[in-house]
Amino acid sequence: MRTNIVIDDHLLNEAFAVSNAKTKKDLIHEALREYVRLKKRKNLSELAGSIKFHKNYDHKTLRKLRG
Repeated sequence: MRTNIVIDDHLLNEAFAVSNAKTKKDLIHEALREYVRLKKRKNLSELAGSIKFHKNYDHKTLRKLRG
């Protein structure tokens, strides 16, 4: 979708400084992907305390199995 927006130059320069993006388009796409990822993570944090684990669940052992 094509759209025209006014973006703060200082904010845009700061975003380029912390990104590997070469174009404004790439930077905006990266920012949108990150925004969606962070919003989804927040939604997962709302599940805290509502997940019940099996009595013998051992997360440390599972970490060792992963590598």
